[in-house]
Amino acid sequence: MRVNRADALAHLLAHLPPGWRPARGGLVDCLFSVIVGTEAEAQRGSVRRFNLLYEDHVRMARTRELASVWETFEARVRLFVAERARGRVFVHAGAVGWRGCAIIVPGRSFSGKSSLIAELVRAGATYYSDEFAVIDARGRVHPFAKPLSLRAAGETQQTHIAVEALGGRAGVKPLPVGLVLVTEYKAGARWRPKQLTPGQGLLAIFAHVVAARTAPAAAFAALQQVVATAEVWKGRRGEARVLAHELLVSLR
Repeated sequence: MRVNRADALAHLLAHLPPGWRPARGGLVDCLFSVIVGTEAEAQRGSVRRFNLLYEDHVRMARTRELASVWETFEARVRLFVAERARGRVFVHAGAVGWRGCAIIVPGRSFSGKSSLIAELVRAGATYYSDEFAVIDARGRVHPFAKPLSLRAAGETQQTHIAVEALGGRAGVKPLPVGLVLVTEYKAGARWRPKQLTPGQGLLAIFAHVVAARTAPAAAFAALQQVVATAEVWKGRRGEARVLAHELLVSLR
């Protein structure tokens, strides 16, 4: 990362993925550059009044709102890690721990996975992630415990909430997958899931693998370990709070 103002670096560090560590060496896989426009430049009418974010040579943001730069940087870094991670398969999914096993909820944005994960945490599950289920070669889920990103009904803007604010805690150790929920929210829907075969389940999860095109073999191998022992249920759901309570009670 490089910046044109030293105070911007602290903001970038605060938006790095959970578990990051500094690395030695001068070679990097990707260079993020932030140019913060100053008030003096804005008064002169310079183009530098905009705040700019570059990923290598590609401009990712040009805005007067610095908060938008930090959010774009955070999203791009997480995606870069998810695409390039070695020895891990990143699946677009929420994940919690319950009684020694992981429950993962694959889904795209606006499918309701974060709201379901939040309710599972409120009901007593251990938080692992609301964005990526990080799976190793043995099929275990590792924590990627970023703050939860929740939307109010009918809103597109996300609010970032620490898991502790929900009365929960984040997991620290990898867990085998016990259950996969392939689901999305539909108002008034009743939870009547269909159990998928291991093959169907693998394909349903694979559809949400970040590096599906660049590392399909590694993804298939890891997901085979998941579906060898986990049940995969598919179906539409209604309110997240109702399903979370019923689900955890049924798994006791």
